[in-house]
Amino acid sequence: MASARLRLAFSGARPAGRVASAVARRILDLVLPPTCIGCGTLIREPGGLCGACWRRMSFIERPYCDRLGTPFPFAPAQLGDDPPLSAAARDDPPAFDRARAAVLFGDVSRDLVHRLKYGDRLDLAAPMARLMVRAGADLLREADLILPVPLHPFRLWRRRFNQAALLAHSIADSTGVPVRADLLRRIRATPSQVALHRNARHANVAGAFALSPPAPVFVKNRRILLIDDVMTTGATLDACARILRRGGAKGVDALTFARVVESAGDRL
Repeated sequence: MASARLRLAFSGARPAGRVASAVARRILDLVLPPTCIGCGTLIREPGGLCGACWRRMSFIERPYCDRLGTPFPFAPAQLGDDPPLSAAARDDPPAFDRARAAVLFGDVSRDLVHRLKYGDRLDLAAPMARLMVRAGADLLREADLILPVPLHPFRLWRRRFNQAALLAHSIADSTGVPVRADLLRRIRATPSQVALHRNARHANVAGAFALSPPAPVFVKNRRILLIDDVMTTGATLDACARILRRGGAKGVDALTFARVVESAGDRL
């Protein structure tokens, strides 16, 4: 934990202090060698995964549903130039245009998400964001503005930080796409979504979000990229996208670190 916090402090150095920070990092590597963010095994560079954890991480690659980002078990047949869509995307299309995720929600990715969210491992935001940038390259090229999914003020006070905002700022730092964490608000405290099925999740977040007063000026006619840590059914991202569309957004995409695939049927 101490090593992670020290590395987080050095990683945020301004240009004028980068030389000193580089020297400090060399000293830190001697005193506290870099470890795998997944299991703690010694590795060469900080903020990475060891070979074993890398192999256990299920990275989402094509082919996948162009709308929901859900991976297909095999390449689907395409009709013309239309992008491949899953049955779920065709039968119940979400309010957002496209969703992408870096990895499937599994043993390693779950541990990273939980350590970031509940274990005060704020240093994990940057390496997780790097994987998200890779997965969402097509969305980031078109994005005008990045918005993290907000927490309710009470939950933010209790947790002290919003993990989605940490990821969003790390993505903005590495891509140059501007980020605003003050335009979208969660106006209703909602119970945890973990134990809820699909329909209950959508009902749970209905009416839970709103735009802040200055938001329309920044949102109107812009393509917005929503950021969150995990996508399960997409209910939260869908609710946020609906509010942004009402505010005049030209388009809304979504990018998360992990994607839950509930069953094989969701992948077809």
